Amino acid sequence: MAKNPNKRTRAAKKDEPMTQMMKLFLAGCGAELYLLIVRRFYYQGNAEQQIAWYDQYLPFLIGLGIVVLALGLISRYVLRGKWISRSASWYIAGAGAFLALANGIILWNISTVTLLTVVVPVAMLLGVLWCLYDRTCALSLTVLGITLVALWVCQRELSNIFIGSYIRAAAAIYCVLMVALAAVVKWGKSKFLLPVRSDPLAVYVACGLSLVAMVASLVYTPAAYYAMWALAIVVFALAVYYTVKQL
Repeated sequence: MAKNPNKRTRAAKKDEPMTQMMKLFLAGCGAELYLLIVRRFYYQGNAEQQIAWYDQYLPFLIGLGIVVLALGLISRYVLRGKWISRSASWYIAGAGAFLALANGIILWNISTVTLLTVVVPVAMLLGVLWCLYDRTCALSLTVLGITLVALWVCQRELSNIFIGSYIRAAAAIYCVLMVALAAVVKWGKSKFLLPVRSDPLAVYVACGLSLVAMVASLVYTPAAYYAMWALAIVVFALAVYYTVKQL
């Protein structure tokens, strides 16, 4: 008697989130390792090393990233996976985009390398959450994770005389986005973000806490430091709750 093909299909679907998670984890580790190398030999290097990176390495790496991005897109849309699989083409394009964008940002402002070393692991963890957890949990933790990064930036740069006003404007826009997200989830359009029968309370709480934390930081800059710790505790508690619930 022939084996049931549905068993193999169900096993493949069950293993798919774990496979995607491992790919995201490895990609995030590779990106973080690259940024740490740049930070060590460019941002923390001597004047000779900094000039060499600024004049030679970074422009070359930006060009290399654009070439790799183009190759990935050509493989995906022109060759249509004839030589390389379509999923591999997306990974190649993503690696090229990261290489070009990250080095472009660092070339624009050397101090952004520290911010990127924080953003990359946060993005990696959020990607893992979207692979393993339901959308309600993933969306609420994504909001809180982005808010933590925003608070970290506010705590460091709101008092900066050069870019403090831009950071303040960005923080105000972020507050408006939190209100807009809660409104979209509230008034019947959540099916694009959450399952129709899901409980959006966690998303409301995440948006509300993020809004309060950002407003407090705008009113009193040192409040960003304490808000970061408070939100970190909330993120940990929410992650533990959803993990236990899922198990």
